[in-house]
Amino acid sequence: MDSKEKIIEKIIRIRIAQLLVNEKYKMGDFKIPIHLAFGHESLAVAVDSALENDDSLVLPHRNIHYNLARMNEFKEIMDEYYLKESGLARGHLGSMNLSNTKKNIVYSSSILGNNIPVSTGFALGNKLYKNNRVVFIVTGDGAIEEGSFYESLVFMKSNNLNVVIIIENNQWSLGTMINERRSEIDLKQFTKSLGIEYLSLNGNDPFEYIEKISSCREKSIKNNTPTLIEVELTTLGYWYEVREDYPNGKYINYHAGPAKSVKMEKYPVISISNDDPLFVLKKYLSGKELNKISSRIFKQLESEVL
Repeated sequence: MDSKEKIIEKIIRIRIAQLLVNEKYKMGDFKIPIHLAFGHESLAVAVDSALENDDSLVLPHRNIHYNLARMNEFKEIMDEYYLKESGLARGHLGSMNLSNTKKNIVYSSSILGNNIPVSTGFALGNKLYKNNRVVFIVTGDGAIEEGSFYESLVFMKSNNLNVVIIIENNQWSLGTMINERRSEIDLKQFTKSLGIEYLSLNGNDPFEYIEKISSCREKSIKNNTPTLIEVELTTLGYWYEVREDYPNGKYINYHAGPAKSVKMEKYPVISISNDDPLFVLKKYLSGKELNKISSRIFKQLESEVL
């Protein structure tokens, strides 16, 4: 595992990289949608740290934080968003389908819930080849409403597959919150009915996350069974622009979430959260130390892409 300092630097790097992408996004520089993940940085770094050499990572459409966690080069990802030949996938995958097999990101999908059965296939292949690899799959609270989620978990459990399923639960799906669109889905009770171990995480402490996710990986191998981790988090951002071509006159950018919000003048709403991963880092370093690291990383990333 990386040192404490490296873990903290990775979290800050992912945040600053996203801020740079967001500024370009607001200026209309990209031809593709990009789902940002402000507030998800600690989880991405924890998953990156928990992965062993031969493990696989399967991602959903919101995957920027995981790609950044696995990559040292920001420019390749930015060039991919510009659909350039110099991009990570030579401009062919863009954002929502961006994978990186050299870094064990074997598949990403823009289709809601599609990556869940695909990861099941990867895990079955691992079993047939009799190795101890684990498939990590990341999805969201919207995807668990899909039938493929239930079917895949039944198949994983029935076939004793080594899988760690991570649910990013930000209470938000595109333009609606959970309580606006459906009844509650109790994942703890749901997994219990299938005999699948369940773990809930919150608070964005990266070192707690690393320890617990790594433990789930080991249990999955030892017991040949899937494990589900539900992570409660806040997707920060939630700015919107006025659009005359939309019925309500507003277009909510779907890379953000509702969270807790306050009124601002420049943008009508901006999310705030006490468990912002950068705030949590103050448990380990002083504000002065964090500012020094942030300044250095900002200069590095800015020089890569500007």
